[in-house]
Amino acid sequence: MRDESDDSVQVWLVERTYSDDEQNMIILTYATTDGERYFRKERALTSFGDVRETTAAVDADLDNLGSVNDPDLQEQYAAEAQRMADIHDPDDVI
Repeated sequence: MRDESDDSVQVWLVERTYSDDEQNMIILTYATTDGERYFRKERALTSFGDVRETTAAVDADLDNLGSVNDPDLQEQYAAEAQRMADIHDPDDVI
């Protein structure tokens, strides 16, 4: 859903990976339900007690979204984003 007042869009968690380049870095990828756009969020884990919740969806500024140009990846992101939207509320902790 797009909120016209602040030019943001709701994106759903589609992938959580650990960075190969840096230790203690988690990369969260969120996507639109059509799989055409994505938002990446990187988190550095500073300690074992460093607890930050990851929600099923976030609102991302349109200017911060990238385009998914690979048709297979777009299909994968669309399927996972729609699945997340079907079974979770946006604020559910994942």
